[in-house]
Amino acid sequence: MIKQIIPLLLIFIGFSTDSHAQFGGFSHEVGVIAGPVAFQSDYGERYDLSTNAGNTGVGIGLIHYLNFSYKADCNCYTPETYFNDHFKLRSELSYNTTELHHFGEYVEGKPSLGKEQLKAMTGSTAVTNLGMQLEFFPWSIRDFTARTGSLGPFVSLGGQFSYYNAKASSTLGPLGTPLTTFPKYLTPTDGRPYGFSTESSTVWSVVSSVGTRYKLTPLSDLMVDLRFQYFFSNWVDGLNPNPEIYKENKANDWLVWFNVGYIYYL
Repeated sequence: MIKQIIPLLLIFIGFSTDSHAQFGGFSHEVGVIAGPVAFQSDYGERYDLSTNAGNTGVGIGLIHYLNFSYKADCNCYTPETYFNDHFKLRSELSYNTTELHHFGEYVEGKPSLGKEQLKAMTGSTAVTNLGMQLEFFPWSIRDFTARTGSLGPFVSLGGQFSYYNAKASSTLGPLGTPLTTFPKYLTPTDGRPYGFSTESSTVWSVVSSVGTRYKLTPLSDLMVDLRFQYFFSNWVDGLNPNPEIYKENKANDWLVWFNVGYIYYL
């Protein structure tokens, strides 16, 4: 995984450097984020509280902002426009990892071979993201910047390119046989012999967030952010039962990430 992260980190640094050269008239902000991730996948029962609570992991990230309301080269405000005073462009390199298990009614109650197969089946996914979001601040960015202790709520929308590493296994033995694998995961799907896969690949995703900043000092903010990330693939978790047969598993994978961040103004 380190070999995959390093090239993305170099791209991120190169983009930030290029942005500084291209947009030298604007100011820059850098920060770090971290927090719990709830991964919604084909593991467990849909809409089940134990699934949502159990299939959780952690995420971390580096973020960079272009602040259009302030000019770094002269320490002065830019010409006042609605866009300059209400939008920021955020670029990000982040990483999250989640252990996955089956929860819900299908693994509870009277023992059976199917229930034992589901309980023995475990997985994991690790996702590295590189992308951008446009953040909208309904309140004035200038007013927020000028007052320590102020709040700056925002919403955002953007896209990310992600590299994922999914794994699936069972304590009963190698997956792929009727003795170890629940029947729905033995069905061919999407050009693969089974409805499970241990693979590394790439995928695009759309990201939307809602959160707020708190002005900690003139040159630093605290941030809380609740993110929804939808992947354009159903293989990110390593499971994808044939959607033509198993309608309950036709949705692509997605996650919710609550993070806390620290942002410093350059």
